[in-house]
Amino acid sequence: MNLRKRVVLILYIAFLMVPIYWLINMSFKSNTEILGGLTLWPRDLTFDNYKVIFTDRSWYSGYINSLYYVCLNTIISLTVALPAAYAFSRFRFLGDKHLFFWLLTNRMAPPAVFLLPFFQLYSSIGLFDTHIAVALAHCLFNVPLAVWILEGFMSGVPNEIDETAYIDGYSFPKFFVKIFIPLIGSGIGVTAFFCFMFSWVELLLARTLTSVDAKPIVSVMTRTVSASGIDWGVLAAAGVLTILPGMLVIWFVRNHVAKGFALGRV
Repeated sequence: MNLRKRVVLILYIAFLMVPIYWLINMSFKSNTEILGGLTLWPRDLTFDNYKVIFTDRSWYSGYINSLYYVCLNTIISLTVALPAAYAFSRFRFLGDKHLFFWLLTNRMAPPAVFLLPFFQLYSSIGLFDTHIAVALAHCLFNVPLAVWILEGFMSGVPNEIDETAYIDGYSFPKFFVKIFIPLIGSGIGVTAFFCFMFSWVELLLARTLTSVDAKPIVSVMTRTVSASGIDWGVLAAAGVLTILPGMLVIWFVRNHVAKGFALGRV
């Protein structure tokens, strides 16, 4: 890479990091300093904003609720998508292409389309304001994506491996868990990453289907306006803490994501 390309790349990365830096910068300032003028770093460094989040139940419970239903959604999506993707990659049946296309159309629809049906259904059966309600609602979008990604990885595994395992006496569950799943480990990592990130940042369904007990952090952050105005410092600190789970997920699956872009359908 020559010097010109390096300079362009450094400037581009710096441009992308400016909003993140400014968010971190604001999280260590008081509201008075934030509204008082433009400063590149905190003049009076304060940790009060983070203290509010870790001591106020309405804030830290939002993170707990979000992690709860996001992890639940990721597990459900993978559990459903793995056998479905295997069926699409290994078998041909009447209407398989149409069914596969229909799954993708669900993923491409905006969440607002399904908002009213979900709200009325969950209110009728007593699932409103529960973690499983949001997790199942997000499955409508994550399962099609998971099936599509995993099918691409599974299609790259030769059929001869299945046949050899059956000849060696493996039952299908034993073959699927011990042989097949390790072969598509990168695909599972990529799928888990995309399912986690969609469920973590989705706001409309998560906010509408919860009120108190399962209210996520994205919903809490939109309700920071009080009689005294917006608490910008606390809101910035909440934003910083909201970014961290995504960064951790990317760190743990970074190799799988890179391999997925190179080999799989991503």
